[in-house]
Amino acid sequence: MKHKIVNGVLLCCMSASLIFCNARKDEPAAVVIDKEQIKKDIQAKEDEFATTYNAGEMKSIGYYADDATSFYPNRPPLVGKPAIVDFLKTGLISNTDKLSFKTNEVFPSSDGNQIIEIGYFKLVDSANAIINTGNYMSLFEKRDGKYVCLRDMSASDIPAN
Repeated sequence: MKHKIVNGVLLCCMSASLIFCNARKDEPAAVVIDKEQIKKDIQAKEDEFATTYNAGEMKSIGYYADDATSFYPNRPPLVGKPAIVDFLKTGLISNTDKLSFKTNEVFPSSDGNQIIEIGYFKLVDSANAIINTGNYMSLFEKRDGKYVCLRDMSASDIPAN
């Protein structure tokens, strides 16, 4: 009798193991993240931003999310896309400087919906003399199939006077 009970318990345990092992096979496949493609996509957003800024027409491009916050040095945070765009417009009235960005690294979330970008910026005058250089960090989120910047901040390499 003891053997029948022990055999029954073992049979139940083996059946349960098979059921749970098979259930795990039905889990969705992991999302494949192409970091190099994401880096190219983010660099394209940075290039579009620089081109628009350098043209002196800081219109409301698709770079920032409506609820973005930007942290510029020596000032309170700029909250919302309109505040950020208005701030950027103030420096464009007689601007001949050229801004450029280089995406150095991207760190995507496991599902690829959020990206942290680490990059380098350079600002030169009309004679290509360096006015400012530095680094920045941006947080992007994919909304409606496109990445938009939610948060960004920068730090100049040039020492403060």
